[in-house]
Amino acid sequence: MTSGPTYADTGLFVCFEGGEGSGKSTQARRLRDALAAAGHEVVLTFEPGDTPVGAEMRRIVLSPETGELADRTEVLLYAADKAEHVERLVRPALARGAVVITDRYVDTTLAYQGAGRALPMAEVEAVARWATGDLRPHLTVLLDLDPAVGHGRFEERDRIEGESRDFFVRAREAFLDLAARDSERYLVLDATRPADELAEEILGRVEKALPA
Repeated sequence: MTSGPTYADTGLFVCFEGGEGSGKSTQARRLRDALAAAGHEVVLTFEPGDTPVGAEMRRIVLSPETGELADRTEVLLYAADKAEHVERLVRPALARGAVVITDRYVDTTLAYQGAGRALPMAEVEAVARWATGDLRPHLTVLLDLDPAVGHGRFEERDRIEGESRDFFVRAREAFLDLAARDSERYLVLDATRPADELAEEILGRVEKALPA
């Protein structure tokens, strides 16, 4: 177990969260481009799969060929990806003073494997926080979208995208609950708004959070 939430003393850790089709990846790239153009070192990353070990975890948990996994097995595979991701990529970049932008992090595990799989949330959170050393983003951008809209944006779906509508309804409620618990460190936005408007508001919030 970890001793409590930790926030990096150097750099800036920004996370994008939300359901499928909410535009997280697009907005993460736009933020990366804007900050890089302003002269900041920016590391754009994602979960699961942005390390060699993580790539293998991603193949297992997302490939339809994997078939059924025990829910707890799925949690542990995602936790292994997170542990490697934080240790090998996120912490070193923050230590250099970089802005780290991740497309998905702990909240996705809590929303998908906790609420979505209907596992005890406290147990899932304990595993995920332990795996990451309870390192938390300075800011989490939650792009909120009705699953009825986001779920229809995929023709070919991986194991997770192929889950039921009810799965994503439970996940959405969990994302919003997490944001409500720590509202000062979240920016919750309606993902149906124009992409340019969203990008401008996100950049404005991040610029306020940048180290002097």
